[in-house]
Amino acid sequence: MPQSLARVVFHISFSTKHRAPLLKEIELRTRLHSYMAGILHEIDCEPILINGVEDHVHILCNFSRSITIADLIETVKISPSRWIKKQGPQYNEFSWQRGYGAFSVSQSKVQEARPYIEGQEEHHRHISFQDEFRALCKKHGLKIDERFVWD
Repeated sequence: MPQSLARVVFHISFSTKHRAPLLKEIELRTRLHSYMAGILHEIDCEPILINGVEDHVHILCNFSRSITIADLIETVKISPSRWIKKQGPQYNEFSWQRGYGAFSVSQSKVQEARPYIEGQEEHHRHISFQDEFRALCKKHGLKIDERFVWD
C-alpha cells in the first residue's frame, strides 16, 4: 500500500502549576482554547474539542503521524503559556504543571468523550481535578505515584 494512514485520537489533560485557579474568566478560557486549537492545527493534530475549568484543560484531538506525544504536549503548553502571560500582569507567573495525562480514545468512543469534556463546569462542582485525574488513570489502567504526579 503506497499510502500511509492513521487515525489516533487522544484525550489529553493537564493542570495549571499547583492547580492555581488562574483561568477563572470564561472569556479568557474561550480565547485560550481557540489559541490552543490553532496551535494543534499548525502541528497537524486536528482539535476535536477543548474545554476546561479554572485550573486545568482537556483536549480531544487527532494525533499526527509526524510528531511524538511529548512534542505534542510541549507545543500545546509552551506557546499558550506565553500567550496567557501577555493577557495582563495577573498572569505573569502563569505556568502549566510539568506532567500530563494522554489517553487513547477509540474512534468509536469519541462521541462518548465529547459530553464528558463539554460538561467540565458541572462535573467539577462535584469532583476535584486530582480525583478526576486519578479516575482517568484508573480507567486507562495507569498507576500513578502520588509523590510525583502533582506539581
